[in-house]
Amino acid sequence: RKGRGVESLSHQRTGAAFWSQFHKTCSSRNKRRRFHRIQHGQCSYTFILPELDACQGGGPHVVQRDAPPIDNEWSAQKLQHLETAMENNTQWLQKLENFIKKSMKPEMVQIQTHAVHNQTATMLEIGTNLLTHTAEQTRKLNVVEAKVLNHTSRIEIQLLENSLSTNKLEKELLLQTSEISQLRDKNSRLESKVQMLESQQRGELEDMREEKNRLQVQYLVRTQMAAIESLEKQLRVASSNNTALQKQQAQLMESVHTLINMVSRSSPRNQRWKDCADAYKAGHSVSGLYHIYIGNMTEPIQVYCDMDTSGGGWTVFQRRINGSLDFQRTWTEYKMGFGDVSGEHWLGNEQVYQLTSQGQYSLRVELRDWEGSSAYSQYDRFTLASERQQYRLYLRGYSGTAGKQSSLATHGTGFSTRDQDNDNCDHCKCALMLTGGNHGSRLWPGLGLPPSQWASIMLNNDDLLRVKKLF
Repeated sequence: RKGRGVESLSHQRTGAAFWSQFHKTCSSRNKRRRFHRIQHGQCSYTFILPELDACQGGGPHVVQRDAPPIDNEWSAQKLQHLETAMENNTQWLQKLENFIKKSMKPEMVQIQTHAVHNQTATMLEIGTNLLTHTAEQTRKLNVVEAKVLNHTSRIEIQLLENSLSTNKLEKELLLQTSEISQLRDKNSRLESKVQMLESQQRGELEDMREEKNRLQVQYLVRTQMAAIESLEKQLRVASSNNTALQKQQAQLMESVHTLINMVSRSSPRNQRWKDCADAYKAGHSVSGLYHIYIGNMTEPIQVYCDMDTSGGGWTVFQRRINGSLDFQRTWTEYKMGFGDVSGEHWLGNEQVYQLTSQGQYSLRVELRDWEGSSAYSQYDRFTLASERQQYRLYLRGYSGTAGKQSSLATHGTGFSTRDQDNDNCDHCKCALMLTGGNHGSRLWPGLGLPPSQWASIMLNNDDLLRVKKLF
């Protein structure tokens, strides 16, 4: 930098001397100067240029100004003068540049040579340092590269091993997935077969259970019916032996009652029937003992149901078979009932009243004597009043073979017993005359037969073999 400053100063001085040889002195009233700087390589040159407008006269290198132009043409002339001056300055600068090059050439060569030597030494030193540093960096890079290559090789080997292991695991997984799918399909088929077999087995077991129950019931019924028929045959044979065989007949009847009780116990009790017709509608068609629920009673009562006569479903409230039961009873006994339901019995006026109060009922009276003759009376409407109304009897719609009043009294009559007479007859006691409870206000007049003969057809006559009141 210092050398360059000296050169610049010397060149400035040389240029000034040169300018003093070719330029005249300008007017003192205008002292302003213009400077022109030229950069040449590492050197800069500054020239002091004259102000042409203030100069007078000219030498061979100075362009003279023309006379002042006319006012209206002043701008055009001024522009032309400026262009001429610019051309002169350009020519002068070119000459000056050539002169400087010629005068400064030896010095520039020396300076450039010295600078080249200095720069060469510096460059050599820098190059040496750079080569040394580059070699060291290259060596370090080679070491790092070797380490990286080794590490990369290990990683590649590990990746290759992992890839092989992954491929192997994928193949095994695919095989296991395929096997699982096959096992799942096989399991589904087996489950379907098992469900089908279970359903089939349940159906077969249900059928076998139903068949077993049906066979057991049929076998029990056949066995009991055979025993009953055998006992009835024995009973008919024994009954023909008159009084000597009555004890044996009673024993046989007890056996029959026992069997009937067994049959009744085998009948279902888990259903609530209001009468025998309800049980018959439920599918029970075997005559025997059943439990029914009457009116508001919370406990069931046991009744005998006739499932064979006239379509079945008859609830028996009086039954006489052999005359072994005494029907000469009090009002309270007829109210509550007496006897054995499986044999001779009276169900009870209160029970009959409760039964007929829960719906419409028909009444059927069957009569049979010792010679085997039978007859019946049937009424389409049958109602029994309460105890306060003396258990009055109301009947409608007669049909049958025994005669309209062969077994019952007239419509609307009260019930009479030996201790309470309600027959509305002042000179007779029907309950005493007919040896039992009775509905009647007179002894059945107008039938054309003596009362004593018709008394043998009444409900409580001891000469009757069998009397049944069904409704």
